[in-house]
Amino acid sequence: MKVRLPKNNNSGMGNIQELAKKAQEAQEKIDIVTQELENKEYSATSGGNAVKVIINGKPQVKSIQIDPSVVDANDLDMLSDMIIAATNEAIKKSCEEKNESMQNISGQLNIPGLF
Repeated sequence: MKVRLPKNNNSGMGNIQELAKKAQEAQEKIDIVTQELENKEYSATSGGNAVKVIINGKPQVKSIQIDPSVVDANDLDMLSDMIIAATNEAIKKSCEEKNESMQNISGQLNIPGLF
């Protein structure tokens, strides 16, 4: 049995070229958004604002601010826990924004299993 293709049907090659164009555009958007997010700062606090951590979108810690009133030489574990909590929250914010941004870009392609 022979398969017949409709005459003057160039849609297969056109679809591939269109898909490649969309993928290239998406990659360019991803590169721009990634650069913007890496330069953005995210902050979080813990211990009733006793500890504040600021990170960038890479994520790298930029600064840690500690209220001197919470520094107790006999309870450094509590201070350590507050620093960890604030750092983890800032990282979470950074990751959530990056994931949302990438999902918005990849959703424009609408290719199952690509992203």
